[in-house]
Amino acid sequence: MESESISRHKATKRPRDSDEDYLEFNNARDDVDLSLLEALEKSQKENGVEVLDLRTLKKLVLSFERRYKENIEARLKYADQPERFADSEIELHQELEKLKILAGGPELYPDLVNLNTIPSILGLLSHENTDIAIDVVQLLQDLTDEDVLEDNDEPAKVLVDSLLENNVLELLVQNLQRLSETDPDEMAAVYGTLATIENLIEVKPAVAEMVCERTKILRWLVGKIKVREFDSNKQYASEILAILLQNSTANQKRLGQMNGVDVVLQAVAMYKSKDPKTSDEEEMVENLFNSLCCLLMPLENKERFVKAEGVELMIIIMKQKKSAYASAIRVLDFAMTNYPPACERFVDVLGLKTAFAAFMGKIPISKKNKKERYQEELEERIVSLIASLLGGILRGSRRDRLLAKFVENEYEKIDRLMELYMRYSDRVKAETERMDQLELDDLEMDEEERYNRKLESGLYTLQLIAVILGHLWCSEHQGLRARIELLLKQHKLTKQDVKDILQEYHDNIGDLDGPEEKERAQSRIQKFISAF
Repeated sequence: MESESISRHKATKRPRDSDEDYLEFNNARDDVDLSLLEALEKSQKENGVEVLDLRTLKKLVLSFERRYKENIEARLKYADQPERFADSEIELHQELEKLKILAGGPELYPDLVNLNTIPSILGLLSHENTDIAIDVVQLLQDLTDEDVLEDNDEPAKVLVDSLLENNVLELLVQNLQRLSETDPDEMAAVYGTLATIENLIEVKPAVAEMVCERTKILRWLVGKIKVREFDSNKQYASEILAILLQNSTANQKRLGQMNGVDVVLQAVAMYKSKDPKTSDEEEMVENLFNSLCCLLMPLENKERFVKAEGVELMIIIMKQKKSAYASAIRVLDFAMTNYPPACERFVDVLGLKTAFAAFMGKIPISKKNKKERYQEELEERIVSLIASLLGGILRGSRRDRLLAKFVENEYEKIDRLMELYMRYSDRVKAETERMDQLELDDLEMDEEERYNRKLESGLYTLQLIAVILGHLWCSEHQGLRARIELLLKQHKLTKQDVKDILQEYHDNIGDLDGPEEKERAQSRIQKFISAF
């Protein structure tokens, strides 16, 4: 929803005191909107641009502070007579509307902060008249809008720091909790509140953790995505949830402790056998799956996922072959990475048949997955998933069942593996040649940049394919080894080519999961290199 449409809703909002006040309030709003528009048009005609300077700012702030004070006094004096303070409420609304003009001059934000106006503006988020609080939400959304703050980094930081120091997060979320989900204006204010929080995170990423530490925003978002009916605010809530979880282990753990894994699973379960009806709803479902993937980063949440039968749900979604098919594979990949219990559960609930059907390219066809990039992402995910399975199930009957998949149908899975190996190998070679040419043209690249560019061109998937070949070779199954050797020969490759890829992988394993996990991973890869 665009800010213009929110403003349209806003113009019909009434104070909750009497019908006469409602008419007067509405007329006054229309008058102020008209007068602002006329003033703007006049200024533009005279000067070509709107005049907004420090002098104008001081006049606006002084006028606002005066009306703010008058409203407080009127409410205290006539607490039981709403009609006696209705006029001051209308005037206060008019002043807040005028302040929106400041979005046209973000370079003045440090002056706005220095005039100590922020505490007064934010104080109105707790105003007894919800309409006034809604005005403030709209003002904050306008002032922090991404388009407004673009190319104004320093003024933006000054404003955001001042807002945070004056408890904007706590006040916004408290106001959010009292807004109705049925009133159109208040629904618009819900959207505006979420937009403001997103804008603050854009300027200062640390806000993502701050807002979860200081407020009950996660609880509110979880409550919103639980609702079965779809609306634009549920969509936006799913987007904010994904943003809050994206780069924050603390938020991922915090939501996990709030039963968040189960709640998000329930939300995506609504789409296990049906597709979203609109592109907006489709975006919401994608946000929910993104949130689920982020949630599955901490080990304890993987455990919660398995206990909540998340593995079974993802397999059901894959079998239904609806639009969430690829998202379910992605979630399983996250769940099974470095977590053997999820791999074991996957085998136990008969997931191998479904996974290897995807590996062989037998995927449901729709408009979306006909796209080449979609197919590639699906391939990369399923390769990663199979590598996780082989790394997570190292012995016993489950391992035998897994290896048997590569033997069945005359080793067709090995053939597919080598087909993918060649395709990704060619891509990486092409990218390497491009980089060599760039360096000949005097564009220098360090080793890290070269390696990252190779990863982006498909090296990581090629490495995982080599890892899968390593697992299969180390199984000492003579039929598997013979097939691998035959295919390497047919493609004019040697075991040394595979070893080279594994060595590069070994040398670049990071310690994101800790030094012990890095050592374990390197030891496993070294074993493959030695076996080849």
